[in-house]
Amino acid sequence: MEKKLLTSMFETMSKIRMFEENIVNLFKSGELPGWLHVYIGEEAVATGVCLNLTTKDYITSTHRGHGHCIAKGANLKNMMAELYGKKTGCCKGRGGSMHISDASVGILGANGIVGGGIPIATGAGLGCQYLKEGRIVVSFFGDGASDEGSFHESLNLASVWKLPIIYVCENNLYAETNPFKKHSNIKDIVVRAKAYNITGIIVDGMDVLDVYNKINKVANDVRGGNGPVLVEAKTYRYRGHYEGDPEVYRTKDEINEWKKKDPILKLEEKMVGEKIFTLQEIEKIKKAVQNEIDEAIEFGRKSPEPLAEEAMDNVYFL
Repeated sequence: MEKKLLTSMFETMSKIRMFEENIVNLFKSGELPGWLHVYIGEEAVATGVCLNLTTKDYITSTHRGHGHCIAKGANLKNMMAELYGKKTGCCKGRGGSMHISDASVGILGANGIVGGGIPIATGAGLGCQYLKEGRIVVSFFGDGASDEGSFHESLNLASVWKLPIIYVCENNLYAETNPFKKHSNIKDIVVRAKAYNITGIIVDGMDVLDVYNKINKVANDVRGGNGPVLVEAKTYRYRGHYEGDPEVYRTKDEINEWKKKDPILKLEEKMVGEKIFTLQEIEKIKKAVQNEIDEAIEFGRKSPEPLAEEAMDNVYFL
């Protein structure tokens, strides 16, 4: 692969990891309000998928959506301000962590409702097909959402109409605290593609190169009008379902085994081992990313609070 592409992969995954680590610390200190569901461990999925998309393409996300937003190109300062609930946030402080969005770069929103983004993506796919502008849609969701009616209804409709959508199931083995083997009587979620006569593939969600290469072909097929595709990314979250989760449903040994497959470390070792990058270049990238995040934190801290008289702005009814 070209060094430029590998740089983008490493920068994006590092940005997601460091962003999440920093907000965890801010949350623990009491500085950051609300709830947090972080994406640490799953960085290769969002990165490998979104590097195959354009700014004009769309994504829908989940309650664990910071990684998707960063990979799609959201501004870190506006994201951080949103988490602080500030007026300068990308949703003016109204969305917070679980409902963050930025339509200017094709992010149609994270969603606190399990499976809630799937029908939104399907509707967006219909719009893309109608407008014939060559756009595609990616819907990110977890293994728990694959059991929801919204998943099955959406895949059925997308199949019938051959909509330009990639449904990406991030199977991190747990639906909240419920192990995958207890809520689904199948080995692979991707087998459900057969029921709707669409293509289904599995990607290694701990290997950004595998994700990127396989999604590259899928994205071209979908963009070419060949209908939807179901992708199952085998991945793992290192932290609990939410910050503060006691995690009594899994062992530390299991977590440590998965950490041996760390996607960022794997790419770093490959780049250095094959002499594509030096350790100094790697450290330079990490330092630049941390500086960007530090600036975003300061921006969030210093941004103005929303005014009480603005509470009803952007609220509509029929």
